Amino acid sequence: MNRRHFLASTAGALAAAPTPAMKTVAAIITEYRYYSHADVIVGRILAGYTPNGVRVEPRTRIVSMYTDQIAAKDMSRDLAAKHGFKIYPTVAGAMTLGGAKLAVDAVLLVGEHGEYPTNEKGQKMYPRFELYQRIIEVFRRSGRVTPLFSDKHLSYSWQKAKMMYDQARELKIPFMAGSSIPVTVRVPELEIPLDTPIERAVAVGYGDLDAYGFHTLETLQCMVERRAGGEKGIAAVEMLEADAVWRWRDSSDGKWSVPLLAAALARNPKVKAGPPEQNVKKPALFLLEYRDGFRSAVYMLNGQISGWVFAAKLKDRLEPVSTNFGVLDERRPLVHFDGLVHCIEELFVSGRPVYPVERTLLTTGALAFLFESRQQKRRIETPELKVSYRAPRHAYFQRS
Repeated sequence: MNRRHFLASTAGALAAAPTPAMKTVAAIITEYRYYSHADVIVGRILAGYTPNGVRVEPRTRIVSMYTDQIAAKDMSRDLAAKHGFKIYPTVAGAMTLGGAKLAVDAVLLVGEHGEYPTNEKGQKMYPRFELYQRIIEVFRRSGRVTPLFSDKHLSYSWQKAKMMYDQARELKIPFMAGSSIPVTVRVPELEIPLDTPIERAVAVGYGDLDAYGFHTLETLQCMVERRAGGEKGIAAVEMLEADAVWRWRDSSDGKWSVPLLAAALARNPKVKAGPPEQNVKKPALFLLEYRDGFRSAVYMLNGQISGWVFAAKLKDRLEPVSTNFGVLDERRPLVHFDGLVHCIEELFVSGRPVYPVERTLLTTGALAFLFESRQQKRRIETPELKVSYRAPRHAYFQRS
């Protein structure tokens, strides 16, 4: 065979080789409207996205959807007609494609946004647990499972979140959850080496204490989980509000946080000038005491900052390390969801989580007990949060 015949035969073989089928996904969501989490997550799987500034085509395919509520300006019905997926009236229908058993390769649960009640503690009662239970019912009935991603924290309730985690362990579900912030761009790029001795840490966020408080806790946890000895869990939490925040900061207990707070805020050029106590009308503070003696503080400073920043004191290093989570010149909106959708598709294609779901379990529990502390106005011991895990040696996050 001469070279021309060889190239021709090779080209023919490649043309005849079948293209691997895209993994099929059932999307279980609370509501689908413009800029909802369904829009910014499912929309990227439908139309492509741009992690690290590089356009990629979807590697998975939405084939079915269940919407728990239909928003006044719902987008799902038009998108179903455009992209050829079907909307089913039940979770089971979406997962079985109207049949008796599981008929998709992966399940995406987006339980964020929609008209749901708020409990007496101030937590929005999204039905993530209830939708998850319907997913589990189909898995059990079908005798098999698929990779499953759940957006944001697992539940407003620690008991419900722990049950979700335990069920995933029991059924050996490739399970991942969490928010977009840990996998967004960091400016400057900062990855604390695994097993670094970290003495103290501060994260700063803004906005609603429930929805955005979770983002800020994940900002903290994705960094401090890399400390020497690995994550062992949280022993106690406390939420402070109003002037109690500044009293703690200025006390002997809180003075360690002052240089870290300054270092963190310095990373965001849009921080409002002046001291936080002049700019922030309703400050809040999450105090976390870990089981290994490590301590951290999460400042919620709406009015001082509209983003997420982090700083830590490392052993044997005089100056803090610090970074801003998110691009500082956002010419394209919500780029942090490009990183999250990349991780979701990695899970769905490979069947392996990109980062441990235990991070989300721990931050979910911390937030739930912080709201308990808020209601009872005291420090809460948390023996329940004995959540141990190891962070990945090299964490995924967007580099550009």
